[in-house]
Amino acid sequence: MERDLFDEEHLLFRETVREFMAREVMPHHGGWEKDGVVPREVWKKAGEIGMFGFSVPEQYGGAGITDFRYNTVIVEEIMRNGASGLGFTLHNDVMAPYFVDLTNEEQKQRWLPGFVSGELITAIAMTEPGAGSDLQGIRTTAVREGDHYLVNGQKTFITNGINSDLVVVVAKTDPDAGARGTTLLVVERGMEGFGRGRNLDKIGMKAQDTAELFFENVRVPVANRLGPNDGEGFFQLMRNLPQERMSIAVAAVAAAEAVLEQTIEYCKTRQAFGRTIGSFQNTRFVLAELATETEIARHYVDKCIRALNAGTLTVVDAAKAKWWTTELQTKVIDRCLQLHGGYGYMMEYPVAKAWIDSRVQTIYGGTTEIMKEIIGRSFGF
Repeated sequence: MERDLFDEEHLLFRETVREFMAREVMPHHGGWEKDGVVPREVWKKAGEIGMFGFSVPEQYGGAGITDFRYNTVIVEEIMRNGASGLGFTLHNDVMAPYFVDLTNEEQKQRWLPGFVSGELITAIAMTEPGAGSDLQGIRTTAVREGDHYLVNGQKTFITNGINSDLVVVVAKTDPDAGARGTTLLVVERGMEGFGRGRNLDKIGMKAQDTAELFFENVRVPVANRLGPNDGEGFFQLMRNLPQERMSIAVAAVAAAEAVLEQTIEYCKTRQAFGRTIGSFQNTRFVLAELATETEIARHYVDKCIRALNAGTLTVVDAAKAKWWTTELQTKVIDRCLQLHGGYGYMMEYPVAKAWIDSRVQTIYGGTTEIMKEIIGRSFGF
């Protein structure tokens, strides 16, 4: 079925992003995989062509456009190329709402121009060694002392953890208040007591810097709090999670489409028993199944994107998109790898890297099990 999500301006933007990926990313991504990090200069080059902060108002350097279709273009081009090292999607899709919607005028002037230019890289620190999906179980504390907070605690699995300049830290300002005791504070690079641990050695996504963060009596100004009051952090997180999950769903479908396309081409040329493997009924049936499920997922996700733009996307619909598409992604890529035979296990073939990179998709942003719990609770049981 024909896809009708994008307008002409989105298609033109896609060409710009595609050229950027071909010029600035793909010739170097293999080296970044070995280094475990993407150079900061790449962020600045992306900022120069307008890849960051679409929703940032024009007076702070952004485009002033609230349209997730632009974000979608970037996610799809990154996944089409298997460029899993770029932390752009976290910066654009997850962090932008915090810095655009929750900041006051002084904070906007201080942070947004650098956000758009790529000079200030952002991250969010939610997960802790003892608290993942259970956000109310966090133990990092922020104790108010005059015009500062003293922040103490540890975070882990933080995307952009090495490169980040601004880290939105989820901390307990009132440990006895449950959900109403959480506050979001922006910790900046160079603050005394703010430390970064090792760049974590992951199964996949090797070029993406993922780190442990440590906070030991870090004095964070009250002026760095997101929102006017303490205790609003949990609800701010819940409000922004649907967009984060949509970003993951977009990536999942785009990755599945890319690997499926590569596999179809492989099956047209790879020979077994004197014929192309694509001529075998089993191969055609497998590919037919995967193509059908992927296209169905694509149209559901596109409908969710429209709902997100209209402000009507629900937490439940985002949860459905997130768990279904990520589970589908792992299924599609695994079966495509099988069709590659032994070559699918070789890292020189894109399907091998895609297989390794895909595994985390069903975990971060809320596990499949948590997504099903969200959906299940909506039934009123």
